[in-house]
Amino acid sequence: MKPKKFDVIVVGELNVDIILNKIESFPEIGKEKLAEEMTVTLGSSSAIFASNLSSLGAKVAFVGKIGDDNFGKLILDELSRKGVGVDLIIKDKKTSTGATIVLNYSEDRVMITYQGAMNNLTLNDIPPNILEEAKHLHFSSYYLQPGMKENIKELFQSAKTAGLTTSFDMQWDPQEKWEFNYKEVLPCVDVFLPNEQELLFLTKENSLADAVKKITLFANHLVVKMGSKGSLLVSKGKEFFKESFLNTNVVDAIGAGDSFNAGFIFKYVNGENLTECQLFGNLMGAVNTTAAGGTAAFTNYKEILKIAEEKFGYIN
Repeated sequence: MKPKKFDVIVVGELNVDIILNKIESFPEIGKEKLAEEMTVTLGSSSAIFASNLSSLGAKVAFVGKIGDDNFGKLILDELSRKGVGVDLIIKDKKTSTGATIVLNYSEDRVMITYQGAMNNLTLNDIPPNILEEAKHLHFSSYYLQPGMKENIKELFQSAKTAGLTTSFDMQWDPQEKWEFNYKEVLPCVDVFLPNEQELLFLTKENSLADAVKKITLFANHLVVKMGSKGSLLVSKGKEFFKESFLNTNVVDAIGAGDSFNAGFIFKYVNGENLTECQLFGNLMGAVNTTAAGGTAAFTNYKEILKIAEEKFGYIN
């Protein structure tokens, strides 16, 4: 069998995060507040996932859209610096690069996103033969990419036909309608990665147990991210809960779920068993919280494991 050029191809949204920390009090309409710290960094669920997965050592390529502007250049520079292949990222000269403003206050936060070029990504922007060059396909942020909504099933079916494994993190629906035909799409997805709240809203259930029961009629491997509580893996009728690695000095939690995804999929594409993938996902989510933004804690595999050992007692 011909060796694959990439371990993972990521199809998804791209934006920068403008993060304001140490805000004097929570924002109020008509009033101006001050923040002591500002960070402008690589944002978006898909990009944080791709960047951190690459830092762990996987060969990653990205398919997405940006504007031909400074924010777009920042995204390309940051992804390239982390070793992510950016040749398939399209510059859309008709619109601007997306951006998310993040206001962190204590344990609360507010996020406002301008979608920009991510609105215009469609299935036609994905080269038909690129899937044959990878082992795995990951898609994230379904609700932020209207151009992909009608063809998401086709994308996953094409990946499965090409012999890839697949993963999907739908993320939050800003409109809170939760319209997604999971009964048709999830059978084509190997690993479904919602968080607990998203799963409850998607299934319209009030309890996690009922939500899991409903979704596992269609999902192959379900992984529910539960924040500081840990994560729940449901596979072939069996449930595995793993507690989180608690950080007592959280810088922020931006991208923690995406870093969980990166840890899980890194082990998954390397053939580890699912519970080991789950454990490593928990660990990478915790490592994420030791630095500002979604990618700062992820430099290279050796340094990431050094943080894991020093902060959380993890020995590889």
